[in-house]
Amino acid sequence: MKRDIDARLLQWKESVDHKPLIVRGARQVGKSWSISEFGRSFTGRTHLVNLEKRPDWHGIFELNLDAKRILAELEIVLNNPIRPGEDLLFIDEIQACPKAISALRYFFEQVPGLHVICAGSLLEFALRDLPFPVGRVQLMDMYPMHFAEFLEATGQSMLANVILSRPEKISETIHKSILESLKIYFDIGGMPACVAYYAETRSILRVREIQDDLLATMRQDFLKYTPYVNTNCLNDILSAVAGSTGQQISYTRLSQHYTSPTNKKAFDLLITARVIYKVACISPLSLPLREGASLKKFKALFLDIGLLSRLQGVDMGYRTDYHSLFRGAIAEQFVGQELVASRKGIVYYWAREAKSSQAEIDFLIDREGVLIPIEVKSGASGRLKSLHLLLNEHAEIPHGYILSEGAYGQIPDQRLTYMPIYFAGYLGRGDG
Repeated sequence: MKRDIDARLLQWKESVDHKPLIVRGARQVGKSWSISEFGRSFTGRTHLVNLEKRPDWHGIFELNLDAKRILAELEIVLNNPIRPGEDLLFIDEIQACPKAISALRYFFEQVPGLHVICAGSLLEFALRDLPFPVGRVQLMDMYPMHFAEFLEATGQSMLANVILSRPEKISETIHKSILESLKIYFDIGGMPACVAYYAETRSILRVREIQDDLLATMRQDFLKYTPYVNTNCLNDILSAVAGSTGQQISYTRLSQHYTSPTNKKAFDLLITARVIYKVACISPLSLPLREGASLKKFKALFLDIGLLSRLQGVDMGYRTDYHSLFRGAIAEQFVGQELVASRKGIVYYWAREAKSSQAEIDFLIDREGVLIPIEVKSGASGRLKSLHLLLNEHAEIPHGYILSEGAYGQIPDQRLTYMPIYFAGYLGRGDG
């Protein structure tokens, strides 16, 4: 399956001063598969070192951090020479051996021609307990398959090209065809195992069983968090977040069985594990957005829309009313997930609470200093009170964007641009 990360990996490979690369992402988003496939682009071998399956190899890294010695001993246990410039050294599940993470900076310093890629589940837990080798290691993020990748994987590359191109008015025939595929994506989601099975069989029923397995694995991983937080609390928080898409989060209300500090700890841990993403509130509005992000007001997005639909028990397959389907919480999850993938997880929303009026915009991003407010709706402009308010108060914002099941269009005098919801990813990546 073609993934966006393929091009980024190739760019890294061809960089003259490439550094050891750490690919980060939640469990089962396709890190190992993509890296292994990328290994085929090398003239030499891909040498796989799985530090979870081979704990007996940890001693190679734990003796000392001499990169040349480590490389020589890896050649012995792999029974193959590792040739800098020709081969790829792929260290998988590197979080199982923290010393291996520390060794990466010395690979860069002592064996600069070597291509090293690392990946792992729950990698962020290991990274937060280690001094990070700034300037000696490169990070690359990976997410579930976004909608364009899903279209490519399911043999709809021409539709993928449409939503990757600059938004414009298209025929009703093509528009409805994309919406039909989007409805399926709401069900299937972007977890590669689900997409691959659906692409091969077109069976949504079996995909739901795969989703159940992925969710069970996610919950089993909670046992690994027990030194940090209560496992039962994590289950409560997971369910609460799944039912709170589009709503402001309150630690107290996430679980009534635990205290607010315990709930916060569990919530933050799920963010660290990349099971959920935090969408902080910006109020008052200022640039850079991160400096105005509230610590107390925020929403949350789930890892994957397909897993979220499964958790909520939502069945998209029998819905034919686009108006209701593409304006609810699941639609907001879709837009947020597309923005997360295109914005490296950095997404905000805007809200104002005043005695005279309350206002809220679903998402707010900035591209090179240009603010982009985004509403997920299907109503007419008369229902866009908050967006009108924001645009009236901030003349520097060129456009407000409304994403819905409707067609592309603009109202220049009101600085409004209407886009089909499937252009959410483009809005995060392109020039609007």
